[in-house]
Amino acid sequence: MKPSPTLTAAARPSGLHWQRVVLLLALLLFALFFLTPLYVMVSTSLKSMEEVRNGTLLSLPLSPSLDAWSKAWTTACTGTDCGGLKPFFMNSVFMVVPAVLISTALGALNGYVLTKWRFRGSELLFALLLFGVFMPMQVVLLPMSQVLGQLGIASSVWGLILVHVLAGMPSTTLFFRNYYAGLPDELIKAAKLDGASFWQIFLRIVVPLSTPILVVTLIWQFTSIWNDFLYGVVFSGADSKPITVGLNNLANTSSSVKEYNVDMAAALIAALPTLFVYIVAGKYFVRGLTAGAVKG
Repeated sequence: MKPSPTLTAAARPSGLHWQRVVLLLALLLFALFFLTPLYVMVSTSLKSMEEVRNGTLLSLPLSPSLDAWSKAWTTACTGTDCGGLKPFFMNSVFMVVPAVLISTALGALNGYVLTKWRFRGSELLFALLLFGVFMPMQVVLLPMSQVLGQLGIASSVWGLILVHVLAGMPSTTLFFRNYYAGLPDELIKAAKLDGASFWQIFLRIVVPLSTPILVVTLIWQFTSIWNDFLYGVVFSGADSKPITVGLNNLANTSSSVKEYNVDMAAALIAALPTLFVYIVAGKYFVRGLTAGAVKG
């Protein structure tokens, strides 16, 4: 005897319902697992040292205070200097903004030329640029330091900007090249027939169509440069150290009492810009990355 269609239809939603509940519970457990360190950092940064010593890692702050944040920003010692993270933070801002904009612009221009204005040897040039994506950063430390010294910008913010622009160009070129490969060639040919020049086509047609990959590249470059430690510690001077170097110096500065609340606040200050970018533009990052993933 065949089961009643009504009973079969009624049984399906129940099974799907339990499957969804199990899936949601599993996702919730994973989210709690990954968010626990962030919770510990935030709660510890809002506690006094007495609460930190007498409580547990997961205990809520009894009297939340931003004193640790204020000290991390203004008066925490980073080695022999006790000026907090503010100067390091500003160095990172002055370094990241031009480095991200310049490397993104150059990547867009390279991708445009390598897909829509190909020339003899363009594929070889792209292969050489692509090699830079997989080249270990440690390989370029010595030659780059020599170049910066010859240019007279060693141990300066301008030197760090140049380093990050050069290091980021292979990745940005790859992103834009793969994305522009999906743009129809007929669009460029029609613009040429109408008398549009190289720059007119790029600025008035290609760039307005590049919003998804622009968002991806800007976020990628921002997070990569902001979180970089190796270039920052090697190529910076006493007055040009980025936030990652300042955070490392703060955490490793020895004192009579280890202030874990200040360390946690400092780590959160260093992470806030990248957290903000991903929270605000994270969904656009995924969309843009997907848009360029199957091109080329």
